[in-house]
Amino acid sequence: SLIGRLMFDLPEEMGLIAVAVRQTQGKGRGGNVWLSPMGCALSTLHISIPLHSNLGQRIPFIQHLVSLAVVEAVRSLPGYEDIELRVKWPNDIYYSDLMKIGGVLVNSTLIETTFHILIGFGFNVNNSNPTICINDLIAKFNREEGTELEALSADCLIARTVTVLERLIETFQEKGPNGVLPQYYKYWVHSGKQVRLGGPRAPLAWIVGIDDFGFLQVHQEGRGVESVHPDGNSFDMLRNLIVPK
Repeated sequence: SLIGRLMFDLPEEMGLIAVAVRQTQGKGRGGNVWLSPMGCALSTLHISIPLHSNLGQRIPFIQHLVSLAVVEAVRSLPGYEDIELRVKWPNDIYYSDLMKIGGVLVNSTLIETTFHILIGFGFNVNNSNPTICINDLIAKFNREEGTELEALSADCLIARTVTVLERLIETFQEKGPNGVLPQYYKYWVHSGKQVRLGGPRAPLAWIVGIDDFGFLQVHQEGRGVESVHPDGNSFDMLRNLIVPK
């Protein structure tokens, strides 16, 4: 990609972002295709993270910070605090726990002692198809609550997402995971939910949080709390989770 070639030619203190109005060859996790009709907020952002920093030692956390930044971009606006936008581990933005509204894809390259991170994020702002969009949620909220919140634009939300992300990264670098996890849990969809470990007939486990490296933590009867990873094959990252040996 163009941004992938440019990112090594710029001064380190200079940021780089590409914003697409429409995307025809979007990539999702695990080689999935990302469909991006008009009305989506679509961006690729380049950031540099020192290897010997809190976040440099926990690179998987970046996708969680970006997902949280998208949700915060809307829900930190006065009047929009109760719009049901949430994060789903590891890299999705959801309407409640019902429907995917966006996602995040992170690629990292370590050069000497600096991680060069390309963050691709996309979320539905003004397109009701193929699922639902943020402005649908705002319209629904207005109908139900009698409010008159204005629709939001993709450009505004991309700018707000980047601003919030910068703040979250600063907090993480200063305080580590515990600096951002309370906010993340406030907006995540998994509180009190169960998942299966290792297949459809496998034992159930309760989701309790994420560990210091951003992996999911579950509690299984008689086995205590363990960190789990996606099995790499499921379309839904929360199906058939595995306990690394």
